Amino acid sequence: MSDIVLQPFITLSPMQRALDLATQALWLTPPTPRVGCVITSSQGQVLGEGHTQQAGGPHAEIMALQHAQTLGHSVQGATAHVTLEPCSHHGRTGPCCDALVQAGIAKVVVAAQDPNPLVAGQGIARLKAAGVEVTLDPQAARASRELNLGFFSRMQRHRPWVRLKIAASVDGQTALENGQSQWITDPEARADGHAWRARACAVLTGIGTVLEDDPLLNTRLVQAPRQPHLVIVDSRLETPLSAQLFQVTARQVWIYAAADHPEKRAALETLGAHVSLLPGPDGKVDLAAMLRDLALREVNELHVEAGHKLNGSLVREGLVDEFLIYLAPKLIGQGRGMAQFGPLSNLTQSLALTFANHAMIGPDLRLLARVTGRDIF
Repeated sequence: MSDIVLQPFITLSPMQRALDLATQALWLTPPTPRVGCVITSSQGQVLGEGHTQQAGGPHAEIMALQHAQTLGHSVQGATAHVTLEPCSHHGRTGPCCDALVQAGIAKVVVAAQDPNPLVAGQGIARLKAAGVEVTLDPQAARASRELNLGFFSRMQRHRPWVRLKIAASVDGQTALENGQSQWITDPEARADGHAWRARACAVLTGIGTVLEDDPLLNTRLVQAPRQPHLVIVDSRLETPLSAQLFQVTARQVWIYAAADHPEKRAALETLGAHVSLLPGPDGKVDLAAMLRDLALREVNELHVEAGHKLNGSLVREGLVDEFLIYLAPKLIGQGRGMAQFGPLSNLTQSLALTFANHAMIGPDLRLLARVTGRDIF
């Protein structure tokens, strides 16, 4: 979440520098993809660089062109290294491929093709039609897609990338039997969790968590340029009108219910909430339909912080893509587990995970585990 650090000459490869710039946009751009751009001369000098700004703001290519102009550099005949295919359509901004052509860029190196059907190769085609040389950098493609896995998920699967966050003891308990869970992990892990909240388009929780903890579910522990929206799974519309979550400004609150209570719905909507009825089996919310609806609301990454029952429902229905787990070095014994589902009759029915990353966050261990085989790339 730091400002761009400008470099007059390339110390890394131009594309690696562009990826670093895209990473700086991690908390800024949703639902727009995180993109970096570096423009270099034939001698390898950086003429301009930048990353995509908040939704509706300039894209990476425009920022790099503006930076070059500010420095007094001509980009005629230069090379643009871009982590995602330049857009070719009028969305919140104009087509970046046209801007590159008009600026006199001679060559564009692209890490990954844009999965948006409105682009999907058309940006590259328009550059080539204008006489610009375009090459792909397959070695950088994976990193670009990882930075934008939620965007790729929404475009290719029509649902967000679902990350389920859990704070637990070493023996896998997320709360005592009486529901007490504050605090299993230390402050460093809690702040780190807020940074992961901040990169998501929306945070999801269940009515059980709202009633038990009365949480804010904002990003107050980190400096973030935007607040992710809040999603509540509330089958019977039990969200209290006095809930703290309504005190957080600059975000939307989306409540999904299975049964309508017109007076309560009207009261919640008066507070600014958007209530949607998506009834599923057994009087519960249709979670798969909810994800499809969230994709239509431009949610790329969905960060889940819920109780063991809703966690279990998401796991059981195969809707979780990866787990963000903070393990505290303590034993709780009997309590509430990470996700309530099953029972299974055979170990072959277990959900297989692949560890993607691990790190010590203060005294706690952070694990990022992706569902094995869950790959949208």
